[in-house]
Amino acid sequence: MTVFGSARFGEGTLEYQLGVDLGRELARAGFAVLTGGGPGLMEAANRGATEAGGVSIGCNIVLPHEQAANPYVQDVISFHYFFVRKVMLVKYSSAFVCLPGGFGTLDEMFEAATLIQCRKIGPFPLILLGEAYWEHLRDFVWDQLDAGAIAIEEVGFARLLASPGEAVEIIVERTPPEVRARLQPRQS
Repeated sequence: MTVFGSARFGEGTLEYQLGVDLGRELARAGFAVLTGGGPGLMEAANRGATEAGGVSIGCNIVLPHEQAANPYVQDVISFHYFFVRKVMLVKYSSAFVCLPGGFGTLDEMFEAATLIQCRKIGPFPLILLGEAYWEHLRDFVWDQLDAGAIAIEEVGFARLLASPGEAVEIIVERTPPEVRARLQPRQS
């Protein structure tokens, strides 16, 4: 399960708590949590998974000023190039949750969306968590539809949600039965 999100929302913010709650719920459902491995909301999701006794993995990017692996990843792989890191974050996941974020989060989210749209992966759930944060993006997508840049068949697979619990319910529901049978839910 891959979680995308900003490196810039720290502990004490509502966004950070949303990430912790999401990571915890994913781990309780038996999913490993895969993030970019950095600070902020990536750390929050890894933290929630770790505190719930789940698996927490980071795909870190080597940057000169911003990102080091967060203390809640149990395994970390470091990458020099963003595109290689993004491939790994997408390749080993069967659902994607986007927490609030900036250009990097949008890049990762649109990469997953494009691959799902073109049927190169999935169909996998793509969930934008923090409904109020993502409202304008929903409006933008409808503007694209109105302009003819996308077709009606190409929208609707992403969900805007406010609740980590609801997100995990959808992910579990959309997980193939043979994979669901192998999940090892955690009690915490």
